[in-house]
Amino acid sequence: MAFQKPTGTQDLLPGTVEKWQWIEDKARDLCRRFNYREIRTPMFEQTSLFERGVGETTDIVEKEMYTFQDKGERWMTLRPEGTAGVVRSYVENKLYGEPDVTKLYYIGPMFRYERPQAGRQRQFHQFGVEAFGATDPAIDAEVVALGFQYCRELGLKEVKVEINSVGNPASRAAYREKLLAFLTPMKDTLCKDCQSRMERNPLRVLDCKVDQDKFGGAPSILDSLDEECTAHFAKVQELLTAMEVVYVINHRLVRGLDYYTHTAFEYKAQGIGAIDTIGGGGRYNGLVADVGGPDQPGIGMALGLERIALILEKQGIGPDAVKPLDVYLVSLGEAADKEITTQLFKLRQAGFSGERDYLGRKMKAQMKSADRMQARYTAILGDDELERGEIALKSMETGEQNTVKLAEWIDLLRK
Repeated sequence: MAFQKPTGTQDLLPGTVEKWQWIEDKARDLCRRFNYREIRTPMFEQTSLFERGVGETTDIVEKEMYTFQDKGERWMTLRPEGTAGVVRSYVENKLYGEPDVTKLYYIGPMFRYERPQAGRQRQFHQFGVEAFGATDPAIDAEVVALGFQYCRELGLKEVKVEINSVGNPASRAAYREKLLAFLTPMKDTLCKDCQSRMERNPLRVLDCKVDQDKFGGAPSILDSLDEECTAHFAKVQELLTAMEVVYVINHRLVRGLDYYTHTAFEYKAQGIGAIDTIGGGGRYNGLVADVGGPDQPGIGMALGLERIALILEKQGIGPDAVKPLDVYLVSLGEAADKEITTQLFKLRQAGFSGERDYLGRKMKAQMKSADRMQARYTAILGDDELERGEIALKSMETGEQNTVKLAEWIDLLRK
């Protein structure tokens, strides 16, 4: 055919979309209970926002962004992640003026130019939360626990959390020297990306997938934390344990974004091949100021919905693809056919789902259509019944059929 979907994208068709709606509804309900409010930001922003907010040394900025010049010769980028846009909105709309902690969530598409594979698309979807205005370790633990609870309420099996502390700028400066001392003797054996990162941001070397087997003896950043960072990390662990969040400490976890401070974490689950990370996040105490706002702390997390959907499918978890129809209306005769349109509209106004035939089929074919749509009832109206002001209502489960007054049949359904 002449046109096909772009590489790395997918069509979510009826039968699949209902599962996605279920996944998204679970996220919205959980955020309501945790008192997070929804925010919707543009799908493209100024390129410089992501260069500053995500970090110029990250793979996202260096290799993966969809960037273009608009008609005003401004450089724009399709959002590769959600946090930078939310921070920009937080600053631009002066949400930092609120007296309480600002707690937000988002659900939507992101865009990265990557090699497509299972659980990795060029257009993908994330559910994420961001909390601004508090340095209390309790908000770190809450954000980690929210993501873990989401996975648990979806029914995902064997999900665990890996956590680490990447400290504050002073701690990282001390760790940077130790890490460089470890990496320098092996520099020539590392991939080109790692050699480049050693000059600009050595912590990013630990995130490399090519040379991961060489870093087993790398020093732990936890040994370079100052008293404040150590106490913060200990409190986060204490609170996660109290909430029964299953976690392990991974001292080499640095995440793929430059803005993290203190707590960093990832959610792990099996079921999508070599990729086992389904999301993650961390604290970013300097990011709001970097984007031009006041010096407000923040923490957030995001989960990849494509990866979650794949695992749910593998584990056989999720809602039925097709929701049963309340009523299928069958018409027999020209006058009845006209009246059916009116009755169907009234049915839908009353809050019920309903459908009818639009192809001029005979009664037997219409009843088969009602079966395919798993209709709970069929309402059968012929010209003769119309003259008497009646309609036949049939239960598709029991086969029981009763003739009722046309003016009352929808009220009877309510009962």
